[in-house]
Amino acid sequence: MTFSDRKDAGRQLAAALAGYKGRNPVVLALPRGGVPVAAEVAEALGAPLDLVLVRKIGLPWQPELAVGAVVDGTDPVIVRNEDVILSSGLSDATFKSVCDAELAEIARRKTRYIGLRARAALAGKVVIVIDDGIATGATMKAALRAIRQHGPRELVLAVPVAPADTLSELAPEVDALVCLVTPEPFGAIGYFYRDFSQVDDDTVVSILARFPTGEPEAGARMES
Repeated sequence: MTFSDRKDAGRQLAAALAGYKGRNPVVLALPRGGVPVAAEVAEALGAPLDLVLVRKIGLPWQPELAVGAVVDGTDPVIVRNEDVILSSGLSDATFKSVCDAELAEIARRKTRYIGLRARAALAGKVVIVIDDGIATGATMKAALRAIRQHGPRELVLAVPVAPADTLSELAPEVDALVCLVTPEPFGAIGYFYRDFSQVDDDTVVSILARFPTGEPEAGARMES
């Protein structure tokens, strides 16, 4: 299956998630690529849309290779890919340096995307986490572990495309998992989109403006 673009993937994902309508779910997107996908789901389910700010920690000389990931919060959640760290010979000092740089980018994105916007309450909610696809799963694993700390009633991972072995690794982190396509061989996420253009900051901000979360509620929320 090939998706026309992220909106098309979002509409198809929304159809697969139709059973959550009426259960007052909260939709969380991984920016930037996950936001247009998640917007279609949030609209179809009548759900608020918020972000989980997470960044891959890439190997300095091979940035696309994840040695871990970090998620925003009062105490940032850091997931280390020990196998890659060991095989690459990456030092703890270098790992920390790259992690700090990604935390700085998270801070920039929080200011740009969130500002004074109220964050969605997650405690006791059905929380659906969405990206435009998953490759290694390191970034998503960090995001899911951070969200779990907020006490959702049910944590759902929903993506258009991902390799089966990555989904198997992520399954213990969630209560339910929805993926439309699990191709073999996998290659890269962009192979499964006819239009996989980069999503810019302005697009993220304009989409979020369509889905106000309202005034803060009692209970845990995404860090603001």
